[in-house]
Amino acid sequence: MRAVNFNQSGILTNSHLCYRFLQNSCIKHIYPLTSRIIMYIIMWAIIVFTVLGNMFVIIAISHFRQLHTPTNYLILSLAITDLLIGGILMPPTVIRTVETCWYLGDIYCKFHSSADTMLCMTSLLHIFIISVDRYFAICHPLRYKSKFTVVLITKLVFFCWSVSAIYGFGMIFVGLSINFYDESSYCIGSCVLIQNKVSNLVSALFTTYIPGLIMVGIYIKIYIVASKQSKSIREMNKEYGDVGLRKRERKAAKTLAIVLGVFLSCWSPVFFWYTLNPFITFSAPILVIEFLLIFAYMNSTFNPLIYAFFYSWFRKALKIIIHGKIFDGNSSSVKLYNE
Repeated sequence: MRAVNFNQSGILTNSHLCYRFLQNSCIKHIYPLTSRIIMYIIMWAIIVFTVLGNMFVIIAISHFRQLHTPTNYLILSLAITDLLIGGILMPPTVIRTVETCWYLGDIYCKFHSSADTMLCMTSLLHIFIISVDRYFAICHPLRYKSKFTVVLITKLVFFCWSVSAIYGFGMIFVGLSINFYDESSYCIGSCVLIQNKVSNLVSALFTTYIPGLIMVGIYIKIYIVASKQSKSIREMNKEYGDVGLRKRERKAAKTLAIVLGVFLSCWSPVFFWYTLNPFITFSAPILVIEFLLIFAYMNSTFNPLIYAFFYSWFRKALKIIIHGKIFDGNSSSVKLYNE
C-alpha cells in the first residue's frame, strides 16, 4: 500500500509519511503526544529493568565463588542472552512501535531480525536446558552431580549459542525461505519479516510449541516425583522431611509453575500470530504483532526474577553489590548460603 494520496487537482495531500519526500514511503500513524510519552516511559522502564536485572545476575554469579556451579553457569549464560535482548533488540523495536516507521535502513533491519531470532532462540534453549537440569536434580539426584559437570554445561551453552546463531543469521540474513517484504505492498520505512507457510510453521514448532510441550511433561514428572518423595519421607516420620524437604518442595513447585507460566504466557501469543499470519494472507495488524513481540521480550525481564531474584542468596548478593561492598577485599569469598 503506497503512502501517497492525491486530491482532484493531482496535488499530494497532507498525508503523514515515514519519509515525506520519497514517493514510495510508508504511511506513518501518529499517536497523540500524551500517548507517545506514556508508551515511551513504560517501554523504556521495561528496558532499563531488563538490563539492570540481568546485569546484577551476571555480576553476582561471576563475582561470588560460592555461585560457581554448573546450574548457575547456565543461569549466567541465560542472563547474558536476556541482557542483549534488553539492550540491543528492545530499543529499536520500541521506537518502531511508537513511531510506526523503521528509520534504521534495510541492512540493519536484516541484522536486527537476525539477532532477534538468534537471541530469542538462545533464551528459549537455555530455559529448556535448565528444566532438564532441574529434572535430573530432583528425579535423579544420585546421578545428577556426576552427569551435570562444568564441562557438560560449557558444551551445552556453546551448543545453544552456535545453533541459534546459525539459524538466526542463516535463515534471515542470508534469506533462506524468508522474504522481508511483500513486493505487492512494499514501502520505504518498514521492516516486516514475511516467512512462507512451511518455514513459519517449522519455526514455531521447534522454537516454541515442541519445547513448551516437553517442558510441560518435564514439570509434571518433577511434581509427581517430588510429591512421592515427600509422602515417603512423611510416612517414615523423619523430622527433615516434615520441615526442610517439604519447604523446599513447595518453593521448587512454585518456581516451576512461574517458569512454565511466564514462558507460555510471553511467547505463545506472538508465535500464534506468526503461525496464523501466512494463512490469512498476512492481514494481521502490524501494531498488534509489535506489542505481542515486546510482550514476548518481557520474558527476558521476568527471567531474573524467576531464576535469581526468587532465591535468598541472590538478595544477599544484591545488597552487597548495591552497597559497594563488592569492592572490599575477599568479598568474592562471602558465604551467601549454608552448604
